[in-house]
Amino acid sequence: MPEWTSAVGAPQLVRLLGSQRAADRTGRGGPPAYRALADGVRLLVLEGRVPVGARLPAERELASALGVSRTTVAAAFEALRVDGFLASRRGAGSWTAVPAGDPLPTRSLDPLPPEAAGGVIDLACAALPAPEPHLSQALRTALEDLPPYARTHGDYPAGLPALRQAIADRCTARGLPTMPEQIMVTTGAMGAVAAICKLLVPRGERVAVEHPSYANVLQLMRDAGARLVPVAMADRLAGWELPAWRQTLRAAAPRLAYVVADFHNPTGALADEGRRRDLVSAARTAGTTLVVDETMADLALDEATAADQPRPVAAFDPGGATVITVGSASKAVWAGLRIGWVRAAPEVVRSLVSARAWADLGSPVLEQLAVARLLADGGWDRAVAVRRAQARVNRDALVSALAEYLPEWEFTVPRGGLTLWVRTGGLSGSRIAEAGERLGVRVPSGPRFGVDGAFEGYVRLPFTVSGALANEAAQRLAAATRLVAGLPHTAPEIPRSFVA
Repeated sequence: MPEWTSAVGAPQLVRLLGSQRAADRTGRGGPPAYRALADGVRLLVLEGRVPVGARLPAERELASALGVSRTTVAAAFEALRVDGFLASRRGAGSWTAVPAGDPLPTRSLDPLPPEAAGGVIDLACAALPAPEPHLSQALRTALEDLPPYARTHGDYPAGLPALRQAIADRCTARGLPTMPEQIMVTTGAMGAVAAICKLLVPRGERVAVEHPSYANVLQLMRDAGARLVPVAMADRLAGWELPAWRQTLRAAAPRLAYVVADFHNPTGALADEGRRRDLVSAARTAGTTLVVDETMADLALDEATAADQPRPVAAFDPGGATVITVGSASKAVWAGLRIGWVRAAPEVVRSLVSARAWADLGSPVLEQLAVARLLADGGWDRAVAVRRAQARVNRDALVSALAEYLPEWEFTVPRGGLTLWVRTGGLSGSRIAEAGERLGVRVPSGPRFGVDGAFEGYVRLPFTVSGALANEAAQRLAAATRLVAGLPHTAPEIPRSFVA
């Protein structure tokens, strides 16, 4: 059952069909016109460019817009119905669907604990080991700062004052003037998003999300009872499709929209300043609160991108009524710290803090002190430099390995972040992931990052391995691909020394 239904107009569908890579689908010995049209619509659904449950134009209207006969459109619709990608009811029209069958995976993969990993290369989690010695140094200093706090109750629902000030100072240095009263420290970015949803999204409310989007947040919102409204991302890391966002915000009037502007997870896209300004304006007009996840914002992987990175999205919301920003130490420093934060208008922060008393009371004091030290003494920037260097090496190694062992896979190399969004050559990403786990490599399949079964032809690969391990991971994925394709393959030997 689709979580949100919408309509796709004939001009929009023609534009989407025209943007597909195969520009000429009807001549030069290709398939019949009706089959080419059916294949085009099917691909748009599978890639999340047209949502499941979207009402398609009437046959006559689409035929006129495409410049083909109505018979061609009718035959294409019938082919889609036979394949399970279209449902129709007399007098009610036709809407997109996905074929019935086993439910596709939607939840994120849990990373394997080290003691259980054995010979498995674990690419389930887009997180790296701690950038040492910077983390250990910060924790040792935090222990020295602890005694005054140890003589208190230890509950700080808004966060330690020192950390709130340090985060506010960093926001200000990035061109976003911020007071400590605008900051609430949370248990990771997920804790921040959960607190925002609990405060602002009653069950049954609509939430607009990029499509694809971060799997954990999608599942959190499903569990909270939100009705997800997917908005397709532009192709080849171009970022947000502003016409699609404006249409969705007008038609669905979502209470909340969740976006990742900086090195989007999973695609790696970086939204430019024009798109940031326009999306804030559209959200303000629609009365939608924009939740912007900046977890990846520090992870520009080349100097030119880091030097020219756009201003934070909240910089285009001077009144502070439209944008809520979420940040975290998890990607920039270490996920084990479990320290995140919310930046919002002071009255929103006060409401979040009041509601928190019924949840977790506050984040761990020692870890907050460590992050405050990292931010105050330059340790954060030093740790980020280590993180960027490692992620860059890992990205380049993974890209080279895929080019060697899986040249039929398609992707655009991102300029930052920790993830590669890969089209798997027309094969099922879910089946490749399933076969890969049997062969000793774990990857999340595309549907985990989508709504209603989209992105079956994708997998997400994080930049968490390099060197021989990246080569081995690519070889195992190649073996899994051959297995899914029904081609001869040799199961790779799985050395016990390969642990992600």
